[in-house]
This record gives sequence, C-alpha cells and structure tokens, in this order.
Amino acid sequence: MAPILNKSREVLERLRKHRTQALAALQGPVHQDPAISSSSATLLSVILTILFVLPLYASPTTRPSQTLTRDAPSVIKARIRALAFSCCVSALVTIFITSYYGGASIRDTFHLLGWWPINLLDIVRSLLLVAILFAGPLFESGVVDGQLQHWLSGSTCRDMPSSWIGIRNYVAGPMTEEVLFRSLLTPLHLLSLPSPAPPSSVRPLIFTLPLYFGIAHIHHLYEFRLRHPSEPVSLSLLRVLLQFSYTSVFGFIAEFVFLRTGSLLACVLAHAFCNAMGLPRVWGQVGEQEGNGLDELAGDEGEVVIGPPEGERKKKDEPLVTKKASVSLSVAWTVAYYALLVGGAAAFWTLLYPLTDSKLALSTL
Repeated sequence: MAPILNKSREVLERLRKHRTQALAALQGPVHQDPAISSSSATLLSVILTILFVLPLYASPTTRPSQTLTRDAPSVIKARIRALAFSCCVSALVTIFITSYYGGASIRDTFHLLGWWPINLLDIVRSLLLVAILFAGPLFESGVVDGQLQHWLSGSTCRDMPSSWIGIRNYVAGPMTEEVLFRSLLTPLHLLSLPSPAPPSSVRPLIFTLPLYFGIAHIHHLYEFRLRHPSEPVSLSLLRVLLQFSYTSVFGFIAEFVFLRTGSLLACVLAHAFCNAMGLPRVWGQVGEQEGNGLDELAGDEGEVVIGPPEGERKKKDEPLVTKKASVSLSVAWTVAYYALLVGGAAAFWTLLYPLTDSKLALSTL
C-alpha cells in the first residue's frame, strides 16, 4: 500500500509542476517593480554630471585662464587625471546601485554597464553604421583631399594620439565621456523602469539621456568668454547652442547603439571616429580649404568636441581639386559629395536597426 501512495504523490507533484509551468507560460514573464524611482535616477544623473564637470574648475591646474589655455599640456594632463578619478567614483556609485538595489550579479552588472561580454562583430557593425552616415565627409577627406593613402598605411591612426591634444580628443575624451554618459547613467534609468521594461518606456531614454551629455558642454561658455571677452555675447551663445545641438545629436546615436548592442567599446570608438571626422560640410565646394563654416563657428572651446579643436585641425595634403582644376571636375566632385552625404544619411536610417541588432541588447526597442 505504501508504494502505491508514494507513487501517487509523485504523480500529483509532477502534475502540479506542469500546471505551474503552463500557467507561467500563459501569463508571460513575471514583472518586477522598478528598483529605484525615476526621480532618484534623475537626481543621481545630475549629481554624477556635476561630479564630472566640477573637477575641471576646482583646481588652478585644471582651470583655464587668460594666460593658460585648455590646450596646454599641463591642463590636459591634469584634466585627464581629474576626469578619470571622477569616472572611478561614479562607477562605484552605479555598481553599488545596480548590485544592492537592482539585485544584479557581478556579471549582470558588467553587462548593464556595457563592459562585458565584448562582441567584436557588434563593434564592427556599429562603426560601419557611423561610417555610412559620414559617407560624404569620408569621400571628401579620402578622395578629394588625398587622405586615403594615409588611412590605408595606418599613419593617420598613429599620428592622432601623438600629442596631448590628440590623446584628449581621440582617447581620453571619448573614453571618459562614454563611460559616464552611456555606461553609468543608462543603467540607473533602466533600473527606474519595471522589468522587463516595455519598449515604449525605454525609447524616451534615447532622447532624454543625451541631454546630460549636451548640457555638460554648456560650461564652455565661461571658457570662451574668458579668452574672448571682446566677442559679442550673442556669438558666444550661438557657439554654445551649436555645440549643445551636435553633442546631443551624437548622444542620440550613441545611446541607441548602447541600448541595442550593450557595448561601451562600440560607443567609445564611434565617439573617437566622430571627433576625427568633425562636422560635415553642409555648403560650399569640396576641395576648398576654407572649411564648412560650422567648424569655425563651433570653435575650439569644447572639452572634447565632436570634431578636433582649432589647435588640432587635420593637416590635409594639397587638395586634388585646386583653383586651377577644371570647373567641371570640381562641380562633379561636389555633386558626388552631396549625393553621398544625403545617400549616407538615408542608408544610415535604413540600416539603423539591422546593423545594431545584438543578442547582448540591454533592452528591447
């Protein structure tokens, strides 16, 4: 009799287990409440942004003056040390929040921060996406201005970090800014959403989080006014507004890539690439050395602007299209440039989702 009872219990236990699994499958994933409130995530983001900017002015060694510019090697080295320390402190804060309040394991925390695992294919596809967006500027720099041979030889990559300005613009700047504004702020706001978060709740982060990145550059108004006190205030405000605009636009792209791929390294390399390319030409004829107008308006006041500062403008070879070149050739190359500029933007929009599809995505968009 006892064996029959034991067998009956086993059968009933299996039936209960199957019933529980069937109900779970019908009900879908279990929804969890947000680990922290949205107001807490916002407050923490503001504090970490201030902690990022404040060291730039807290010490005479990092604070520019009328006699000491931000491009001075001593200022650059001091600022890199200050920003690295700020990022380390901010990283400890975010890791504590995700582990203690979010209950994430070390592996899950590193995934949320975009540190691990690393998928090289995701990185390559993300860079390809950004390169497609810059199809026109790549054509002008590589073909018209004759830089293609330097790219193929690798000399361009070797020369970029050969000075402290280059190290700031192409290494330290992209790394520290992406660590804070992508890797550390994004997890805080994801924790303020229910889990799993619906796409409608995640998409606004693409447009709101980069505003911290853009606002963090407004302090350059002080630096510009300090160095150019005779310039009209309206021009100073226009410079800052332009810088806020294009840093925010880049932030939209980087945030999208980060959420879709979960790769901090992809965002860092995309940031360095955009810094190297600068703002694209939106008017004028290719082959002209006068620039596109936007770079001159933006000036060199960005901490690490999307585009090299005035002191580190790309030294181009003699342009293939000179004043002595035929007008028809110049016009043809200019038409090709603007066709690639528009076509690249269209292709970028078309390939935005396919080239950022990844199993390591932080959330569904």
